[in-house]
Amino acid sequence: MFNDRRQGCLSGLLQLFLLDRLFDWLQGRFGFGRGASCSGLGCGCLLLILFVVLACSITSGTDWFRLGF
Repeated sequence: MFNDRRQGCLSGLLQLFLLDRLFDWLQGRFGFGRGASCSGLGCGCLLLILFVVLACSITSGTDWFRLGF
């Protein structure tokens, strides 16, 4: 009965806000144009892909880490 509860709108907005702040901080420290090859374009692309996956997870309510059938 309580296992299939979905998150509320404010909870999702808070998660997106915190994800945005974290993404901005990480991009400033390790993102595009920072340092050598590993911490420059490569890490910026990885951060962007991770951000998109987490943002889609928050907006769609999908738990990507739960492996079950």
